[in-house]
Parts: sequence; C-alpha cells; structure tokens
Amino acid sequence: MTTALITGSTAGIGAAFARRLAADGHDLVLVARDTERLREQATELHDRHGIEAEVLTADLATDDGIEAVAARLGDRKNPVDLLVNNAGFGNKGRYLDVPMADELKMLRVHCEAVLRLTSAAVTVMRDRGRGGVVNVASVAAFLPRGTYGASKAWVVQFTQGAARDLAGSGVRLMALCPGFVRTEFHERAGMGTDSIPGWMWLDADKVVAAALADLARGKSLSIPDPRYKALMGLAKVTPRSLLGGISSRTGRKYGPR
Repeated sequence: MTTALITGSTAGIGAAFARRLAADGHDLVLVARDTERLREQATELHDRHGIEAEVLTADLATDDGIEAVAARLGDRKNPVDLLVNNAGFGNKGRYLDVPMADELKMLRVHCEAVLRLTSAAVTVMRDRGRGGVVNVASVAAFLPRGTYGASKAWVVQFTQGAARDLAGSGVRLMALCPGFVRTEFHERAGMGTDSIPGWMWLDADKVVAAALADLARGKSLSIPDPRYKALMGLAKVTPRSLLGGISSRTGRKYGPR
C-alpha cells in the first residue's frame, strides 16, 4: 500500500486526484485549510474505498502551514510515495489592479510552497529510490499574460529542471498543465465564466486520468487534452510579440469577467 499526499484536496483537481488514488487503493494525506471539509472527505473516501485517509489542516500561504506539510513529507517512518502539489488560486483583475499583498500570497502558494514541499518529499524519495511528484500548473504558463501565468511558468520550469537533475534516481517529477477545468476555482476568485466557450472546458476526473498515465510514462510535462495540445503547439511557433497581443485579446473576449 502506497501513500499519496494531496494539497488543495477538497475541491477541483485535488478532489479528483483524491477520488482516483483512493479508488486505486492508495492511502491518502489530505491537505487543505478547511478542517471540516477535510474530515468529511476523509470519511467518505475511507468508507467507500477502505483506504486510510489522514487529515492535515494547513494554509500554504503561511510559513507555519508550509512547515507542517514539509514535516509530514519528511517523515521517514510513514513515507509519502506520491506528492500532488495542487493548492492554488487566481486573483481577479489585471496587473496593478490586484493588491500587492494578494500577488505575494499567490507567489508563496504557487512557487515557494511548491519548491519547499517538492524538496521535502524528493529528499526522502531519492533515498528510497522511488517516488513521484505532480506539480499542478496551467496552460497559462505558456502565454505571456498576467502574474498567474508567470507563477505557473515558474512551476513548469522548476519541475522540468528538477526532473532532469533527478534522472536515474527512481523519482519522477511532472508538471500538469490543464486548460479550463470545471471546478470551484473561478467562483472562489470571483470570476464569471459565461464568456468561456463550452469546447474549452475539461472534466477534472479525465484530467487526472491523463495526468497519471503521463506520469507512469515518465513524462515531465502533461497537457491532458488534444485540443490544448494543439493550441500550445501553435503557441510555440507564434512570435512572442504576436502571441502577447493574441493572448490579451482572447483573454478579454473569453477570459473570466
């Protein structure tokens, strides 16, 4: 029996990872800020799948929260075999419209927490000769628009660089880059989604299935849908100056209001 730790486990992609991994027989460490929701989730997954589900309440926008999760990942007597760094959020508004405190909070959750938790997990995994890390990023990482995309670009670059450094160690690292996924993400950020075309939406359970398949294949980057693979392929060959203008216009047309 292996153990997976999932941050931001109570909603969206994190909850989909929890459901899938529990169904596959993995014990879980569920991490989020809401203790009540964590306990309800842990009870449901235990009762449905017969796995053990540990609850860890932590706010990854705080140093204490990051330290608490890092300490659990560093527990060699109860090792974690798979880390899913999923916790994250978006800020409503363009650059300079968002308070600096909120921008820094995003960087702490998306970048500092991912760095520290990945490092804590991988240190133990490397010594054991096995393990995996999935860092949830976004296709926004490949588009020059906004601080959210910039933070996710860091996640992709960090993950792929670390994956190369750990090649041959038995530890796999992968950045997961979905597009729009039907979750609580936009609602929590106060963003409307009526302007986003239906074809752009992905199902969280299908995203997770594709991600785990790509991780098993040893990929360091997963874009879990043919539509977004095609779009990102076009983005790679489009000049950055032109891409920035397209990204800005489409963001105003289709992006959350």
